[in-house]
Amino acid sequence: MTCLHERHIQPLILAGLTGANWGLEDYLKRGGYASLRRILTENIPPEQVIAELKASSLRGRGGAGFPTGLKWSFMPRQFPGQKYLVCNSDEGEPGTFKDRDILRYNPHSVIEGMAIGAYAMGISVGYNYIHGEIWDVYDRFEEALDQAREGGFLGDRILGSDFSFQLHAFHGYGAYICGEETALLESLEGKKGQPRFKPPFPASFGLYGKPTTINNTETFAAVPFALSLGGAAYAAIGKPNNGGTKIFSVSGDVAKPGNYEVPLGTPFATLLELAGGMREGKKIKAVIPGGSSMPVLKGELMMQTDMDYDSIAKAGSMLGSGAVIVMNEDRCMVKSLLRLSYFYYEESCGQCTPCREGTGWLYRMVHRIEHGQGRADDLDVLNSVCDGIQGRTICALGDAAAMPVRAMIKNFKDEFAYHIEHKRCLVPTYI
Repeated sequence: MTCLHERHIQPLILAGLTGANWGLEDYLKRGGYASLRRILTENIPPEQVIAELKASSLRGRGGAGFPTGLKWSFMPRQFPGQKYLVCNSDEGEPGTFKDRDILRYNPHSVIEGMAIGAYAMGISVGYNYIHGEIWDVYDRFEEALDQAREGGFLGDRILGSDFSFQLHAFHGYGAYICGEETALLESLEGKKGQPRFKPPFPASFGLYGKPTTINNTETFAAVPFALSLGGAAYAAIGKPNNGGTKIFSVSGDVAKPGNYEVPLGTPFATLLELAGGMREGKKIKAVIPGGSSMPVLKGELMMQTDMDYDSIAKAGSMLGSGAVIVMNEDRCMVKSLLRLSYFYYEESCGQCTPCREGTGWLYRMVHRIEHGQGRADDLDVLNSVCDGIQGRTICALGDAAAMPVRAMIKNFKDEFAYHIEHKRCLVPTYI
């Protein structure tokens, strides 16, 4: 794991952490639980906590980028029955590996962030839904929960206050679809992980039909630091409307793949430099800036783009989960798309016909092009199938399957056309 920061700002979430200093004692030495302690001992009103979070410009780090403080304000605090808080640690997006490192190296930051959220929203029970293929991380988080309970930071009357919060870990089943928040709730309830129709939204009808707030692992981990710095100071680290730091999982054709925590708004060129630059001195060809479901961008455009939600959107893609997949000049874009299309074809839950059938059509057509059997009208048909999927499914998996296809054809149409006409790859080395 690599954790670096530019502009001489100390990394907040993954600063110099290893497998040896993840526990409660070390977290307390780093100032851990200070935000929660201050809130409870000074009896800071929940509304003030949410207002400070709004001022921080902290946006959801799981993909959508929705303002966290605003999301927390949707929870009906005066609801007379049970309410729930859920952490989405079902990290299944190809290229994304930040959340598991947070849980592995700094789990108490997530626990503290969830406890603060529970206090702010008047919630007494929470769950962390952890991806089913990272059992060691689940075990680590369970250990951290035991430490937090023994230290008085979880359970009844936390730190001698009137606030009580019970937090539990839940081991998922490894299904990509359970990263969608309502499918996650279905899985938590012991049912098949399939998305729900919205509305109603989880804030009014969530886990077991009760009001529920769901945030990503990195989002909760950022909360204690945002509050300890103060909303305005945290917001100033990044750019307007893009407060604080963001962890980017950089992989692909770079010299030093890893997790890099930098201020939002850091130029992509700087992030690439932190990751050691292009491996073997190759030229950059393409970048998927936010996980495999986001539209691919040409390398030369990325080199002029900053890493924040608004800049990436202006460039024609989305920041998503922050998984930065870098491809060099030797990569065949048809083969790359084939791998992505196969993933979404396999991971579709099958609930919606456009996604269930459409992802299969996309995969089979790209497979045909890659293997020298492409037809002259295949690119038009591929875009037509994307039209039939995108925006026509209960959840965004259909969009996630369609957007890479559209972007690959748009930005690298010459490669697809060459495959179809010449029955072989345009890229000489063909990786």
